[in-house]
Amino acid sequence: MVKKLLHTRYRVTDLEKTVAFYKDVIGLQEIRRHTSGRGSQLVFLKAPQSDEEIELCKFDESGPVIVGPDLTHLAFEVDDLEKFAREAAAKGHPLSDGPHRTEGGSLIAFIDAPEGYEIELIQRGSDL
Repeated sequence: MVKKLLHTRYRVTDLEKTVAFYKDVIGLQEIRRHTSGRGSQLVFLKAPQSDEEIELCKFDESGPVIVGPDLTHLAFEVDDLEKFAREAAAKGHPLSDGPHRTEGGSLIAFIDAPEGYEIELIQRGSDL
């Protein structure tokens, strides 16, 4: 039986560009990096108040990275969605959708990571 989620892996083509996005735009912390036994370049990141990590992997031998629309996304809680949106846009990464208010008062929006993965941003309202 499993105990808890440890990490989620996303394979990317441009590891350094993607790591910079998650650190500089999203605000994640780089935890560690190394090369696996088979030669994958791995970088682990996490949100400041989370235990779960995101593993970014560059492994060219697996072929091109193709991210289909609505394939997957990561969701992060933010304190102030409007402020996040202004700061991300100033860094060249505007929101791709939203913000939208939910029935319970939360605000949600989306931003695209460099490889095409979608990031959901949630400012909690009374419904969460």
